[in-house]
Amino acid sequence: MAVEQHKSKGGNLFTDHPRSLGMTWAQHGAGAAKIGFELLAVGGACLIHAIVPGWFTETAGRKIVDLSEHIKKRRIGAKNPEQWSDYDI
Repeated sequence: MAVEQHKSKGGNLFTDHPRSLGMTWAQHGAGAAKIGFELLAVGGACLIHAIVPGWFTETAGRKIVDLSEHIKKRRIGAKNPEQWSDYDI
């Protein structure tokens, strides 16, 4: 749905969002990939925790807090932080 909404606006699907945040496509991609891989790793830890509750008892919670702080710092350091929402990566 988001793709179709974007197409109807006539914008560039690859560069409009990164530019709105003051980033290049590559900068945005690298940051999003880093966060994505960290979330995948934490997801694995959660699945293991579901089987063995004594393992990874704080891993997901700590990582979520760390990622939230990381995103906030990226927004504050951006060229146009007022363009960033609380959840933009």
